[in-house]
Amino acid sequence: MLLNFGVNSIRHGGQQPVPCRKVAAPGRRARAAAAFVGAGVLLAGCTTNSEIGAPTGDGVVEVAVDKVDAIAAQLPAKNAESGTLVVGVNLPYAPNEFKDSDGEIIGFDVDLIDAVADVLGVTPDYREADFERIIPAVQADTYDLGMSSFTDTKEREESVDFVTYFNAGVQWAQAAGDSVDPDNACGLSVSVQTTTIEDIEEVPAKSAACVAAGKPPIQKVKFDSQDEAASAVVLGKVDAMSADSPVTAFAIKRSNGSLETAGPVFDAAPYGWPVAKGSPIASVLQKALQHLIDDGTYQTIAENWGVEEGVIATSQINGATS
Repeated sequence: MLLNFGVNSIRHGGQQPVPCRKVAAPGRRARAAAAFVGAGVLLAGCTTNSEIGAPTGDGVVEVAVDKVDAIAAQLPAKNAESGTLVVGVNLPYAPNEFKDSDGEIIGFDVDLIDAVADVLGVTPDYREADFERIIPAVQADTYDLGMSSFTDTKEREESVDFVTYFNAGVQWAQAAGDSVDPDNACGLSVSVQTTTIEDIEEVPAKSAACVAAGKPPIQKVKFDSQDEAASAVVLGKVDAMSADSPVTAFAIKRSNGSLETAGPVFDAAPYGWPVAKGSPIASVLQKALQHLIDDGTYQTIAENWGVEEGVIATSQINGATS
C-alpha cells in the first residue's frame, strides 16, 4: 500500500495541500475529508477542511478529564515548570487535525492530546509547521512532540521514539445496503482522490490482479477532492470509494446513513507521536494515554469523531511493525 520515497515514504509528509486539489507530495497521502449536508449528499464543488466543524448531535459525548498526580509527577522538569506541552502540527488532515471555520485547531488527535494534557495538568501549545520539519524540530527540542498522523516505522524509530495511539490503513466504503468486496471488485467502479496511495498504488494493484486472472479490470474514477469521491458513491455514480481509514470513517459518520464500510481496514499500521530519542516524556505520554484508554475516555473521543475502528488497547513506545 505504501509508496517508497525513502525516510518519509509512509504517511504523512510533504507540502501543504492546495485547497480543492490536495496533492500528495513525496511521503504523504493527500489530506482531505468529506463534508456532507442534508440527507448525506455532499456539497457541490470544492469543500475545504476549514468548512468542517467538530462533531455535534446526540451521539457526541463531552469528556471531562482530571489530573492524575502520580503520572503528572513524572513530567520532565521543563514541562512541569512551564505548564505546557509544545506540539508541532501540520494541517490539515481531517478528522485528525484541521482548522474549523473560526480558525481553531480541532480534530481527533487534538481532543486526544488535550485529554493527555489534562491528565498531566499542563496546557498544549500547538505550533503549525511543515510536516517534514516536525521531526527535526522534535530532535532539536523545539517541540516536545509531533502530532500529525505520523506512521510509526522502524526507519523513523532510528531518529525518534514514538508513542502509539491509533491504527490506520485503507478502508473502502459503499452505499448503504450494497455488497462490495474489496478483494473481489473486478469490473466495479471505485472512486479515489487523485494522487493518493489509493489512486497510485492500491486500486491499480487490485485491478492488475483482476486482469491477470482473466477478469475485467476495476474502473478507477479519480476526483480532485475526497468529498467528490465520496459524493460519487452517495449519488450512485460509482460502486465504492477507497481512502485512508480515518478519512473514510469520518465520511461515513457525516453521511447520515448514506454510506457504510465495505470490507475491513487492511494494510494497517500504527500512528504515533514522535518525541526526542530517549526522552523521558515518551513514558509519561504513554502512561497518560494508557490511563485514558483504561478509563474509557479514549474510546469516547474516537467515537465522537467516528474513528473507533482504529482504536488500540495498549499504547506502546516504538510499536512499528515494519
